Amino acid sequence: YIAMPKFNLYQSLHTTVVGPGGAIIEVQIRTEEQHQLAEFGVAAHWRYKSGDDKDMPWLDRMLDWQSETADPDEFMESLRGDLEHDEVFVFTPKGDVVTLPIGASPIDFAYSIHTDVGHTTIGAKVNGRLVPLDRPLESGDTVEIFTSKLDAAGPSLDWVSMVVTPRARNKIRQWFARERRDDAIESGREALLDALRRANLPTNATLGSAALLAIGEQLGYSDLESILVAIGKKHLSPKSVAQRLGRELRSPDTEQQLAAPSLQNRTRRKRRESGVHVDGFDDMLVRVARCCNPVPGDDIMGFVTRGRGVSVHRTDCTNAVELAASQGGRLVDVEWDSGFEGSYVMSIDVKALDRSGLLAEVTQAMSDSHVNILSAKTLTGGDQVSTMHFEFELVDPSHLEMLLRKVRAVDAVFEAYRSVPSQSDKGD
Repeated sequence: YIAMPKFNLYQSLHTTVVGPGGAIIEVQIRTEEQHQLAEFGVAAHWRYKSGDDKDMPWLDRMLDWQSETADPDEFMESLRGDLEHDEVFVFTPKGDVVTLPIGASPIDFAYSIHTDVGHTTIGAKVNGRLVPLDRPLESGDTVEIFTSKLDAAGPSLDWVSMVVTPRARNKIRQWFARERRDDAIESGREALLDALRRANLPTNATLGSAALLAIGEQLGYSDLESILVAIGKKHLSPKSVAQRLGRELRSPDTEQQLAAPSLQNRTRRKRRESGVHVDGFDDMLVRVARCCNPVPGDDIMGFVTRGRGVSVHRTDCTNAVELAASQGGRLVDVEWDSGFEGSYVMSIDVKALDRSGLLAEVTQAMSDSHVNILSAKTLTGGDQVSTMHFEFELVDPSHLEMLLRKVRAVDAVFEAYRSVPSQSDKGD
């Protein structure tokens, strides 16, 4: 510990010798200054270094923990644990030394490099070999971290039990606190939209309206997001909000405005089963192209086929690009029908380290998101990475991100994302 002091600045030479009669004797060799620091703690540093402005890494880390930990008891427990831990010295692939407590895992290592590295970790190599993320590191190990490039990548809640450093533990908890808020917003939005439909109020026009924001302010919520979080966390009843909105909006003039869109939407749902409106061709057969499976939220274009109505493609679909170049005269403007009530076919790809029960847990996570799985394919390579492809029906495509979060939360899954079917159905 001379060249690389422990986290609490402890320095000493340690050795063990065998004495007379086989007795084992531990010897510690240190200077007077090092002895004072060992006996009286880090405060002794200033007795010998008064006026020295040298940065102290342990103090910087302690201040970081204090800013990240709201609970004073948790902060003191983290500080006490780190001061008492023995340490291991591991290396980055570039040869830089990283000091961690004994028992630290590759996840601790990743968070010690950078918070974003920790959040996006999907695997690790130690001394050139792929290892589980909970494998304890040892002095002399060279650690390489693999990260995901997906914007939605994030840690697993199981990681909290795999880490020993306060920094990693706090960063993981902070990430999930933000995620819980996002989930509350999503579930609050769904609950409020459902309550508005039951009250026969227009969902798109009402959500985010001045009337809703005014009701929120009366109840102590400053913006739409705060209202949705309160509903999602069961602190506010969506039914009572819808009832208040009904009283606010249903003046004679407003009722007439509310009724007209409702009748129009009912007519649209009866005429169009695809969920797509073709400008100027309300009675034309419309179907979604299987080559790219567009869903609401995707930019789309229509192509008039020979005898099979209008085929709707994503604008970035390879087939659509070729059709636009070769038969541009048969393109028509299309848009999503906001009043459509039906389901859409979507696909996702999932990658994970293979293990027993993996497929069952992934399909259970999807089932919990209320989707109807149409097909599933899985393939495991020689590197023990399992690749799974699922095709399923989803009523509201905006729920896809929530489904992907649940799938990514399954142990050993490191990637899950929407996939587009292969561009093979040309001219469809």
